[in-house]
Amino acid sequence: MARRVHPGRSGVAVMIAMGALTAACAAPGTNSPQPQATGTSPVAAAPTCGSAPITMTGYFETGFPLPKALTTEFTKQHPNVTWDVREDQFAVITQNAPRVLADNPPDLMRLPQVSELVKDNLLKNLDGYAQAFGWDKWPASQLEQLRLGPGGRPRGEGSLYALGLNFSMTGIFYNKKLAAQVGMTKPPATLAELDQVLDKAKSAGITPILQFNGGATGGLAFPLQNLMASYGPAGPINDWIFQKPGATIDTPSNLQAAQHLEKWTKAGYFQKDVNAVDYATMMSRFIDGQGLFMFNGDWESGNLDKQMPGNAGFSLMPPAQQGGKRAAMSAPLTFGIAANAKNADCAAFFLDWVATDKRAREIGVEIGGSRPMGPADAYMPAVASDKVTASTLAAGADIAGDNGAMDFIANATGAIYAKSWTPNLQKLVAGQLTAQELLAKVQADYTGQLEGN
Repeated sequence: MARRVHPGRSGVAVMIAMGALTAACAAPGTNSPQPQATGTSPVAAAPTCGSAPITMTGYFETGFPLPKALTTEFTKQHPNVTWDVREDQFAVITQNAPRVLADNPPDLMRLPQVSELVKDNLLKNLDGYAQAFGWDKWPASQLEQLRLGPGGRPRGEGSLYALGLNFSMTGIFYNKKLAAQVGMTKPPATLAELDQVLDKAKSAGITPILQFNGGATGGLAFPLQNLMASYGPAGPINDWIFQKPGATIDTPSNLQAAQHLEKWTKAGYFQKDVNAVDYATMMSRFIDGQGLFMFNGDWESGNLDKQMPGNAGFSLMPPAQQGGKRAAMSAPLTFGIAANAKNADCAAFFLDWVATDKRAREIGVEIGGSRPMGPADAYMPAVASDKVTASTLAAGADIAGDNGAMDFIANATGAIYAKSWTPNLQKLVAGQLTAQELLAKVQADYTGQLEGN
């Protein structure tokens, strides 16, 4: 998902000697797809970071404290490992990813859409690590979005090429004090109820929705995809994101969603300068109490618990019909290992540590605000019921129950966010495109990008 601009970056490499996983399997980190182990064949000990000094290189997304908190704790527990981290905004990472992975491959990198990176052999195939560490025994849904077929298509099946620091989810944050001022005592149960609250807020002189949509990242993709979840099922949207044959974003239910977003823009439910507001400015204004709602992800839960103690709420997007199934953007905070990384084994050990170490999982909840990845029975820290983090964790369970997890529509191709969603959503706000033209243009761009045009 596009993260808060999230949502990072050589020294002595310690090569850990490993036996063959099985007679038929390649060693962890091979760039070739590996067969599954059969029977009870012995599996070599998983790789570690050893005891000799290692400097891990990382390329991370700026503005998000979770990766830094995790690498700091990792060094405390493994003092031979230090980190040399470069950070950039997500839009910059999206543009730079192929060049960085080819010319100066980091050990660990925050990843944008990965199909083209796999096609160009820039990411390490993680199947061997998955077997060595037991990742293939985690709930399959955690890894589905990180699996890719030969040549990078389709997504959702095939070999594993990335892992997540946690499993993030988007929805609607709200200011409880402002909600009380407009008579909202609980989150809206339907889209019509949400519309009523938005209208009441505008009539009361309160900005109904604070959102970012400026610069290189179109933040109106967040409410748009939430509206898509209200009007239609998640499956066809995932098919489009995963590049399944014949999939399209230009569907009748998605048109209803885009028209609803267009209605919100014309009604003045977003702040007037939405096309000039970046992510950081949106966050600052929301924390300052300048708007009722904000479409954003649970990676901000820990931050809001600190900055707005007791005053931030969270809910899933309500369905169009009472009692309808709920869906949300819900995807791993994706990190991968460069195909030619110097310290690939240590990077894989770090990713496993993030998902299985008790303190790392606590950091994932306390700072990341969302559920860590890992085994189904892994330790989960307790969270006070009055914290917004408790609400986001509960919402994640609801989405799992409704099977409503979607990847982010910005991840359909490597260029679709920067070159299509963002400029076209900005044109929608400016009245230069209609909702129908928006979807048609994005679908045409998507088709051209898949064809290599």
